[in-house]
Amino acid sequence: MKETNHHRELHFELIEGVRRQERSAQHRIYQLYAKAMLNTSYRIVYDLAEAEDVVQEAFVKAFSGIDQFRGDASFGSWLKRIVVNGALNVLKKRKELYGTNEIEEDLAEETSEVWDGLSLEQIKAAIAQLPDGFRVVFSLYLLEGYDHKEIAQILDVTESTSKSQYKRAKDKLREILKTMYNYER
Repeated sequence: MKETNHHRELHFELIEGVRRQERSAQHRIYQLYAKAMLNTSYRIVYDLAEAEDVVQEAFVKAFSGIDQFRGDASFGSWLKRIVVNGALNVLKKRKELYGTNEIEEDLAEETSEVWDGLSLEQIKAAIAQLPDGFRVVFSLYLLEGYDHKEIAQILDVTESTSKSQYKRAKDKLREILKTMYNYER
């Protein structure tokens, strides 16, 4: 859906309000983006309390560092990058992002094409069981829409590592689904 001039102007006004540290602008930006950012964070850390903390910290960081927002990308994209980095830091603190061997368009479309016959809840339960490294790449690629080049930059790995982890995540997911639901495809 294309952004209308009215929406662009509203966003510009809100961003300018945040630059002036206006609470009402900060609150409105929070209302516009909090739910989507929580979903993004949760898909990476798979812990609601930690995901909420990541989002709160991301908004604080975004509001205090609003002068770093140049408008090259949308505010939502810029904020999502802050959230993703914060969520990855949570995983790093857990020391689970990558094991010693370093390999440990929309979910609805993917589920209908690849996981036909399973409910969304069954698929989410299986995704939650993926090792963090697999789940992060899988989530960033499939659920958040990043390409492998962007994932490689975010995770500081090669593009081929991102592709490999995504493939292995899908294979592992099939294995989990077979074990949990006797699902074969």
